[in-house]
Amino acid sequence: GKVILRKGYGLANLELNVTIEPDMLFRIGSITTQFTGLAILMLSSEGTLSLQDEITRFLPDYPTPGKKITIEHLLTHTSGIKSYTELPEWLPLQRKDMTVGEIIDLFKNQPMEFAPGEWWKYCNSGYILLGAAIEKASGKMYADFLQDRIFGPLGLKNSLYDRTSRIIPRRVPGYVKGNAGYENAP
Repeated sequence: GKVILRKGYGLANLELNVTIEPDMLFRIGSITTQFTGLAILMLSSEGTLSLQDEITRFLPDYPTPGKKITIEHLLTHTSGIKSYTELPEWLPLQRKDMTVGEIIDLFKNQPMEFAPGEWWKYCNSGYILLGAAIEKASGKMYADFLQDRIFGPLGLKNSLYDRTSRIIPRRVPGYVKGNAGYENAP
């Protein structure tokens, strides 16, 4: 029950030479899928939605080209929907705060990569659609659902939904290694 080591390592900000401290916030990217999955399973266990529900139950106008795409397909990366992060038009938009609808509009008319359930391929689009289903099923914004139902009850005070334009104290900017050394991450 005692903390035996609480320390940060490396630099939080390369430009200002700021060292990492233990209470700094980092973007976690795809680890967010675990919170989305938990939210879906919570709503499923409460009977608010079913893993076998078709996505058109929550997004009636979503084109499914004659295919049955379920919540389970989205959750397990077996939907066949093209991942928006693979689209060239996504690159210049990465740091832009967009609505769920704007992101869905990027990929909804892309051709399916395979029939639902026939293959597995990691798909960020599926998790955007799950977020939209959480909002429809719960009546809450995705960020509010996470805060009210997961982060708050578990006492996760330093976990939050990140928005690029929002000022978040102690958030660490990300970096990537480029040809000439480290660069600001997109």
